[in-house]
Amino acid sequence: MTSEYDVIYREAAASDIPGLVRSRAADAAWGPADPRTGAYLAGRHHPRQALPPRVIFLALDGETVAGYIGGHLTERYGCTGELQYLWVSPAYRRRGIATRLTAMLMKWFEERAALRVCVDVLPENAVARSFYTRCGAVRLNAHWLVWEDISASRT
Repeated sequence: MTSEYDVIYREAAASDIPGLVRSRAADAAWGPADPRTGAYLAGRHHPRQALPPRVIFLALDGETVAGYIGGHLTERYGCTGELQYLWVSPAYRRRGIATRLTAMLMKWFEERAALRVCVDVLPENAVARSFYTRCGAVRLNAHWLVWEDISASRT
């Protein structure tokens, strides 16, 4: 396996979706990627109150998708941005990839003046909740966390 420094980060294109789906399918614990991911990136799948534009960033180890994050502008819960997807392959976890991807997405939001960002997290997903809290998110309700101002976040 390569080191953290060999991982390349970049914005995803439609042609990256099959690789993203393949990588996620190998994660037995989390299962396959959302089958609408390609439509989401292309702007043909719209989560509730989503607005264009949207983006997915990848962490790549050669041709392997080590992780990805996606988000879009929104009006949900009075927010201006929503983190839609975040996943890192088990083989690449605990190496800073999720933190780096989150920082990239938060910068993307900030460039669009979308400073209040929300994310839906299952109440029982303590690992994700802990990660987002360390990055500066706070509880909005039972399922949702929010960054009140991502320009002040700890990512």
